[in-house]
Amino acid sequence: MAYFYKGVMATNNKQYKVRHLTMDDIEHILQLQELVVQTLDNQDILQPLSYDEYQYIMDGKGMIIGAFADDRLIAFRALLIPPSDDSEHLGLDVGLKEEELPTVIYQEISNVHPDYRGNRLQQKLAQLIMNELSALDHSFKYVCCTVMPSNIPSLKDKLAQGMVIAALKEKYQGRLRYVLVKKLHENACENWTDTKALSINKIKEQQTLLKEGWLGFTLQKDEDHYKVVYGKI
Repeated sequence: MAYFYKGVMATNNKQYKVRHLTMDDIEHILQLQELVVQTLDNQDILQPLSYDEYQYIMDGKGMIIGAFADDRLIAFRALLIPPSDDSEHLGLDVGLKEEELPTVIYQEISNVHPDYRGNRLQQKLAQLIMNELSALDHSFKYVCCTVMPSNIPSLKDKLAQGMVIAALKEKYQGRLRYVLVKKLHENACENWTDTKALSINKIKEQQTLLKEGWLGFTLQKDEDHYKVVYGKI
């Protein structure tokens, strides 16, 4: 398949190229995923996908794009179209009605090879994959995803895209996750009438705010500690 984007990495000035991935790339995808998992201090941060889950996406239920450098896959990012009848549907977690669930697409897994971190590849692939989605004839209105509270890089990535935290609950067999959402084709809302900053460690306090209709829209760093800034529209 043809590459649709070429970029240059900040750390070494090497060129990388981006294209859509297919099942022909599955071995390289799984190898990179395993490498990333093995380098994590806390492996609960990442929810790896199985061979069957990747195949589900590539069989028309989503999209995966990958960046290549030095003749190898160095990063990839995926979108997933979830089944509307899923009882764990993220759209339900963020307050959408059942009839709106077919209009939801998920930002799924993203992996970057450890040797190529620091080049903003995760953010660039996010921009590119959403651009690719926009170019398609589709009926999606919302994008949703989950992030482990302690996964600051991923949380920054999602908030930078204009997504907001709408829930904090257990997902994936009891793992605590923020659930984020963004309405597609709309700019991030900046009309916050009230704001409150809470430590990412204050789980119950954040859950209380979220149940009251507050949304988390940015991060605030206090020395070496991060807080989520919540607001009301």
